[in-house]
Amino acid sequence: MTQAYIKVISGQYCGKAINNVVFPLVKPYTKHGDQDAFVTVDGTHIGAGEKIRIKVNGINDIEVSTVDAFIAQDKVESVSTKESTAVSTETDEEVIARIGTRFEILHEMTRAACAGNIRAMIVTGPPGVGKSFGVEAELERASLFDKIANRRIRSNVVKGAVTPIGLYQVLYQYSNKDDVLVFDDSDQIFFDDLALNLLKAALDTGKTRKISWNSESSTLRREGIPESFNFNGSIIFITNLSFSNVKSKKLQEHLIALESRCHFLDLTLDTVRDKLLRIRQIANTGELFNQYDLAQHQQDEIIEFLFANQPKLREVSLRTALKIADLYTSFPTKWKEMAAVTVMRSA
Repeated sequence: MTQAYIKVISGQYCGKAINNVVFPLVKPYTKHGDQDAFVTVDGTHIGAGEKIRIKVNGINDIEVSTVDAFIAQDKVESVSTKESTAVSTETDEEVIARIGTRFEILHEMTRAACAGNIRAMIVTGPPGVGKSFGVEAELERASLFDKIANRRIRSNVVKGAVTPIGLYQVLYQYSNKDDVLVFDDSDQIFFDDLALNLLKAALDTGKTRKISWNSESSTLRREGIPESFNFNGSIIFITNLSFSNVKSKKLQEHLIALESRCHFLDLTLDTVRDKLLRIRQIANTGELFNQYDLAQHQQDEIIEFLFANQPKLREVSLRTALKIADLYTSFPTKWKEMAAVTVMRSA
């Protein structure tokens, strides 16, 4: 008899999350009356038994898979062992503590950059978990007295794509000691050799960081920007790119060169569970929904909705939580129906 395989999109085993894992099927989906639904699989490859029951919410939490997918999940980087093939041993409290520690380090390192004590930092993590918010909050605090005194603001956040000459210009404009430049979602720099070389020069660990533009430029001449200057500021690079999962050998070499020049902070939000608990963590501080007139039980409803519908969400992020809060405020009697259409994938 040919072995059947099944993919558990969302389930639980021994209280631990199982997300997007392929198993050899032992017994098909089972549900008796009001009892829990489950599927019986061979869990040997995740360190469990040869015949284990994985609890699921319903038939939509599983799908037919293949032996190729089963073999591939141990080899393809996009299905990492952190996300797919291992059962987490961390409790929710431990996950929240781990993530909280990383974000506190993000705040502390950003403050150190504002003080000129940290030259460069790369912050990596999935989109929509608050990377940019944490950095920008510290920049806002650091610039408060400059604003009060009507002095030049010593920081700038560059979002999105930036050309090599645009990079050279902004590096010059914020080249003083105690200046801080933040590049947010500017991963395009990694794929442009000229821009990357400029960035490497700005991040160099030597005593003097000299940056040069070695070709004629009417733009620089018009702006009064010299063809070379010393960069003494600090740089924070915020990216969604997972450095460990990059397949291009050339790009890997560039990223290793950057990583060697910078403090590197991975926020370790590797699973859907991590992201959901991060959302709950921010909600518990009162910061997530502070722009809405929502009672505590209403905020709790939104978080519970996210957890319950996680497999169907287009994106698990703080942004999704805020979209649902918009719907709750605008359509208090049918916000769930609206969310099912606007933030969830079609069945």
